[in-house]
Amino acid sequence: MSSIGIFGGTFDPIHYGHLRTAFEMLQALAFDEVRFIPAGDPPHRGVTIAAAKDRFEMVRVAVEGQAGLSVDDRELRRDGPSYSIDTLRAMRTEFKDDSLGLILGMDAFLGLPQWHRWDELLDNAHIVVAHRPGWKAPDMGPLGELLDERGTHHIGDLHEKTHGHIHIHAVTQLEISSTEIRDLVYVNVPVCLLVQVADMVGAALVE
Repeated sequence: MSSIGIFGGTFDPIHYGHLRTAFEMLQALAFDEVRFIPAGDPPHRGVTIAAAKDRFEMVRVAVEGQAGLSVDDRELRRDGPSYSIDTLRAMRTEFKDDSLGLILGMDAFLGLPQWHRWDELLDNAHIVVAHRPGWKAPDMGPLGELLDERGTHHIGDLHEKTHGHIHIHAVTQLEISSTEIRDLVYVNVPVCLLVQVADMVGAALVE
């Protein structure tokens, strides 16, 4: 059985915070692959700054040559809103005997009850929550109950079953956001300066 991490998002743009999370999940949770899936038509957000094909291309360039990381264009090829449940169901059909792990930030996990058909996600994949300082896992309500029922601290559970578990894993906090990058571009911070900062952060990935 192979294990595939699924990292969805708008990636408008992708940055080292995304890459660092993917690398840490790949290594710590022993995924065979972490697959970035840029949203074609993100349902939880308004119009993106970059077009879908450009966001895909940015991700492709960012992961090119990085062992264990890949990019998937299935949400760009599908019409309508890019609902995660549709992506997971398609991947479950394609990878019927493999373990799938949907990677979410804690903020996204806390908003899960507002997602389209969110209660079907665990029928198709595990949920892996990237936990950063300052966020607290819910201990009551529908998500608290779901964690009591499906939560696991054992990484092996993610590999022994194809779906159905929730695992929370601490990742390194990097103070980078797509919004801040766009804001810097809006105020005409030179792109070469942004690249220099990115290179310094990127060096930290391999330390």
